Amino acid sequence: MTSRMAHAQPADQRKEGPAEELLALAVDDDSNVRFFVRETLAKSGFQVTAAASGEEALEYLHDTRFDLVLLDLRLGGRVDGMRLLNAVRWRWPDTAVVILTAHGTLESAVEAIREGIDGYVLKPVEPAELRQVVREAMERRQSLARAQARAQREVLEHGPLTVDVRKHLVTRGGAPIELSPQEFRLLVYLMENTERVVPPEELVQVVRDYRPDSMYEAREIIKWYIHELRRKVEPDPGQPRLIINVRGVGYRLG
Repeated sequence: MTSRMAHAQPADQRKEGPAEELLALAVDDDSNVRFFVRETLAKSGFQVTAAASGEEALEYLHDTRFDLVLLDLRLGGRVDGMRLLNAVRWRWPDTAVVILTAHGTLESAVEAIREGIDGYVLKPVEPAELRQVVREAMERRQSLARAQARAQREVLEHGPLTVDVRKHLVTRGGAPIELSPQEFRLLVYLMENTERVVPPEELVQVVRDYRPDSMYEAREIIKWYIHELRRKVEPDPGQPRLIINVRGVGYRLG
C-alpha cells in the first residue's frame, strides 16, 4: 500500500463554489491508521491525502491548502508532530487540526492546544467518534473565521493600551506591541469585559475555541497565554497592574 492515498490539488488550482470537495491530510507512520482515516473521512465528503512522515507532510503543505489535517504527535524522523503542527499553523492558519495519537497526556494535550489544535482523539477510536470530532473541529474553525470577519471595527482603550480591532494593532503609550492571534483575542475580550472578572473556562473558549473539561484544565491552558500577554503589555510583568488575577475566580483588567 502506498503512503499517498489521494493526490491533493495545489492551493491555486482548487475550484471555488459549494460543490468543492473538502481536502484532508492524514499524517501517521502506521499504514493501518492512514487507511482507517481515509475510509472514515471519505464518508464525510473528504478527499484524503496520506503522509507516512512529517517530512512527507511538509512537502504536501508547501503548496496545498487543506481544510483539515490529522496528525500523530509522536512521528518518527526529523519532523515530529509538534514541529509539523507549528508548520501547519504558520503556513495555513485557517486549517482545522485534529491530533490523533495513542500517547495522550494532559501535558501533551495542553501543549498542542497552545499551538492551536481544534480536536484531540486517542487511538484506537471508533469511526463515528472520529467523524464527530472532525465535524466539531471544522465547525470551530468556521466559527472562528466568522467571528474574525465580523470583528468590531472600533478602537478600544484601557489605561496606556489602545487596540484597533479592525487593523489588528496594539499600542502601549503609542509604542506598537506585537501579539499572536490568540493573545490579541484574549486582550480584546478582556477589554470588552472590563466590568467583570472573566472565568478561565470562558477565556479558553475565546482564545482556543475549545471547551475545557475542568477548571483545572482551563487554568493550566490559560495561564500560559496570560503570562505571555503580561510579558508584552505590562511595564513590569513581575508586578502586573493591567491584567489582574482574582484568585479562584478568573482575570480582569486593572
